[in-house]
Amino acid sequence: MKKNSPVFGNRLKFLRKQRGLKQEEVAKSLNISRARYSHYENNHVEPDIEMLKNLSRFYNVTIDYLVGNGNQNNDKDEVLDIDPELKLWYRGLPSNGEKDMLRLKKIWDVFKEE
Repeated sequence: MKKNSPVFGNRLKFLRKQRGLKQEEVAKSLNISRARYSHYENNHVEPDIEMLKNLSRFYNVTIDYLVGNGNQNNDKDEVLDIDPELKLWYRGLPSNGEKDMLRLKKIWDVFKEE
């Protein structure tokens, strides 16, 4: 797992929020401190293999999914669930006019090239 990759932390956060849990609740179930779990979600610390196994069992997902090697959920929906402002913006896109949509496409084309 890449140390700077936000995939692992984002997926932990997504899975926790999807289940309506607080960090404290997850940490208690895993027998770790809330701070330690927070470090995982914020990609400050990488878990060892035993903790990866525990996390995958707790959330009922594969380790591959947790570390970004699989896609058990739709990534777009995952990101939209994590960022409510982005979700509102995305849902409002269809109401934009054709001119705005063409401008957004041009911006996206430039963004993809980077």
